[in-house]
Amino acid sequence: MTVFLDVIRELVGMFVADARLTIATLVLVFAVAALAVVLRVAPLLCGGALLAGCLVILVEAVVREARLRRRS
Repeated sequence: MTVFLDVIRELVGMFVADARLTIATLVLVFAVAALAVVLRVAPLLCGGALLAGCLVILVEAVVREARLRRRS
């Protein structure tokens, strides 16, 4: 049981460690879902928007972390 709880703690820690990354990803997913449902955008375009958005979020997070480490 303790191994299971340790795994759960690690998974939660990964998502909570960088709140900006988590929030940005959730906002992106909700925005693309809204595009798909409300505006009936083609699934291929929604997938492309998800891919592009995730890449932008990832690059921003890496650049931000690099700047923080450079200052230290």
